[in-house]
Order: sequence, then structure tokens, then C-alpha cells
Amino acid sequence: MSSIDAYGEHLPGVPGWLNKGDNAWQLTAATLVGLQSMPGLVILYASIVKKKWAVNSAFMALYAFAAVLICWVLLCYRMAFGDKLLPFWGKGAPALGQKFLINQAKVPESKHFYKDGRVENETVEPLYPMASLVYFQFTFAAITLILLAGSVLGRMNIKAWMAFVPLWLIFSYTVGAFSLWGGGFLYHWGVIDYSGGYVIHLSSGIAGLTAAYWVGPRLKSDRERFPPNNLLLMLAGAGLLWMGWSGFNGGAPYAANIDASIAVLNTNICAATSLLVWTSLDVIFFGKPSVIGAVQGMMTGLVCITPGAGLVQSWAAIVMGILSGSIPWVSMMVIHKKSSLLQKVDDTLGVFHTHAVAGLLGGLLTGLLAEPALCRLLLPVTNSRGAFYGGAGGVQFLKQLVAAAFVIGWNLVSTTLILLFIRLFIPLRMSDEQLMIGDDAVHGEEAYALWGDGEKYDPTKHGAWHDSEYNAASPCANGARGFTINL
Repeated sequence: MSSIDAYGEHLPGVPGWLNKGDNAWQLTAATLVGLQSMPGLVILYASIVKKKWAVNSAFMALYAFAAVLICWVLLCYRMAFGDKLLPFWGKGAPALGQKFLINQAKVPESKHFYKDGRVENETVEPLYPMASLVYFQFTFAAITLILLAGSVLGRMNIKAWMAFVPLWLIFSYTVGAFSLWGGGFLYHWGVIDYSGGYVIHLSSGIAGLTAAYWVGPRLKSDRERFPPNNLLLMLAGAGLLWMGWSGFNGGAPYAANIDASIAVLNTNICAATSLLVWTSLDVIFFGKPSVIGAVQGMMTGLVCITPGAGLVQSWAAIVMGILSGSIPWVSMMVIHKKSSLLQKVDDTLGVFHTHAVAGLLGGLLTGLLAEPALCRLLLPVTNSRGAFYGGAGGVQFLKQLVAAAFVIGWNLVSTTLILLFIRLFIPLRMSDEQLMIGDDAVHGEEAYALWGDGEKYDPTKHGAWHDSEYNAASPCANGARGFTINL
């Protein structure tokens, strides 16, 4: 096919409104965000926990990714980005039909009006099909649930988790997404949440802490000693998370435009700064740098920049990185140890500190540092700006505070009600016997099968993966699954 035909406007698959560059970038960004979860957080969770919980932790993330996708296309996408049902909720409906998916993407409730009724900003209509937008927003919903899971690793009943994921998606996530992104009351009020500091990170951190309270703590022995089983693999997962964040924030403008470029650069600047600050504090107060600490610092930097990635100048990204590498560090290393409430609630991976604290910090800093010229590139409310730029900036900071209070309150209440409902039918916490054993008791599988490091392979229990003829001849027939190592 000639280049003229390939890029002609009248091909059936290339309608006049389609911008191939925007569509290619949006699908790429969606894939990058998806890779953050699968395999990024699957690998990170499997390796950062105690060895006996590696399989269970990875499976919780894997299950959430799959379950969210099906719920998203059956009901939840249009609850978050569809027609208005309530000021904070859209009308649920399937996003599966070809007539819906091949049309130009549109967020129907995003048209913004002045107080006198004149149109201030037209409806958001990206130049690619609805299918691209549905998938992109799914990856955000999925990673929110997976981040939340980090608070309850190592003890939540897997059956309770399987029930929790769709219920929380429906009754919690869609509310925040519609309110702030889909044309809800906070969107039209002018609250800034560029790419999910509130919708994703503040929500997952608060809901995670709430879930950790209701599920209950790990075994005392696990709380006292919970070493990562593979630090190098943990870094691989963290690397996927960091690199994937370019799609996370770079895809938020819904176009391959200059705002996307600013967002990607700021994202990496803030993450690097935060990592260096967190590591420096570890060296100053503990005498040595910590790999886990560096990953935590990377995470808080990525979270903090998210609410304003495309709306702040790059020097402001450095400022945000300094604060995100220090304030959550103090929250986790100092305040947590002195707070009886935080000590009582067993937040396994400290999601409250790395996501709720950092997400709130980022949202408030955006209310201070959002640059007017960058705001004009994206936001529906004209003259939006941070408080440091005068004008209506002081009001913007107040809006950021009120929105944070709404997100915190909704997640506290909704997560509590969902878990109390599930508890009527399924225990939220595993039995102490399961907690003592770990993966083998919950899944009948173990992450590492080394001779002398646990149970030997039992074909009656785990299934015969060798044929009988091979078993009879093999000197490893009664050994553990995997390689047999003579120690």
C-alpha cells in the first residue's frame, strides 16, 4: 500500500477525527501504566515480603488486575466517566459494544460553564477512539487496588480479597474518579488532580490503612521480622514502576502534546530528587543507605508529583522532590513509631505514608505551585493558578484541602462498610494456622523449592508433574520441586 493510501482520511479505520500520533501515544501510555502493575507490582510485592508470603502477595496483585478489567468494561468505566447520575457518580453501563468503542472518545460531563451559563470550556473529546480511553483509565483503576493491597499483605483472607476488589472499585474508586476527572462536582469547582494524586494515591493510602485496621495484624513474629526475600528482584519491580510512570503522567493530557512532555520530565526529576533525599536521611540518621529506603523515596517522589506533573515548573518539581523525600520519611520513621494508633494498625508496606501522605502533600503543593501558563494548557477553569502566583491562587489551595477531606472521608466510610459487609460471610483474616505456614497453606504452592528449605515434593498433594517412568529413574524423584542442591 502506498503512503498516500496508508494515511488517507477515508479509510474505514481512519476517520477524519482520528489523530494517529495521539492514539499511538495513548495506547503506549496505557501499556506503560499496565506494566507498572503487571508485572511491576506483582514482582515488587512478591520479592519485598517474607519468603512464605511471596506467592500470596503476587497473586493478590495478579487477581486484582484481571478482576478490575472485567468490572471496568461491564459497569465501572461509565460510572467514572459517563453520564451524570449524582454530583459525585456517573450512570453505570457496559463499555463493550462496537458502536460505543469505535466512536471518538468523549467525557460527556466535562463541558464547563461560567456562572452566567456561557460555555467556559468545551467537552473533553480526545482525537482517538473510546476504546483507547477505556483501556487507559482501566490501568489507573487497577493500580489503585493493587497499591491498596500493599497494606494487607501477609494476612488477608484471599477469598475476602476476591470479594473486596469489585466492591471497592464500584463504591469507592468510581466516586473519586467521577468527582475529580469525569465531570463531577470537584471537577467543575476547579480542584486540580492532574493524574491521580487524590483519585489514586490518597484513596489507596487511606483505604489501605482502613482495611489494615479491619482485617487485623499479621502474626507477632511476622510483624517483628519481615525481611524481603529478594532485594534484587524488588529493584526490578521498582524499576518497572518508575519507568512506567512516564505513561502514568505523560498520558494524562489525553494527547501527545507539550504538556505531556513537561509532565514526563517533571515526573523523573521529582522521583530522582526524592530518592536522593530519602537516602541521605537514611545515611545521616542510620549510618548507611538502604535499598528499601531508596525505593520508598522513589515511590513518594512519583506520588507527590502526580497531582501537578504537567502544571508545575521543573524547579518546582525539585522542591516537591525534596519535600516528598523528607516529610513522608519523618511520617514513617518518626511519627509512626510514636503514634499509638499507627502502631496498632498493621500497614504492611506503609502504604499510608508512601501514598496517602505523599499524595496529600502533592495535592497541596500543586495548590501552591501550579503555574498559570501551564494550567491554561489543560484545566477547564480559566485563571487557575497556585497560591504563590497570586490572584485566585489562595482559593485554589483551599479547594485542594476540601477535595482531600472529601476523598479521605469517602474512603474511610466506604472501605469500612464494604469490609463489614464481607465479614458477614467471609473471615477477613486468615486463620493462625494458615498464617504460620504461609503460601503452602493458602495456595498449595511455594515461591522457592530448594532442598532442605521446607517441604519435599509430594505428588499426592501437589500433583505428579513427572511421569512414573522418569520418577523411578531419577535420583531427584523424592526431592523438592525445582533444582536439588546438595548443601
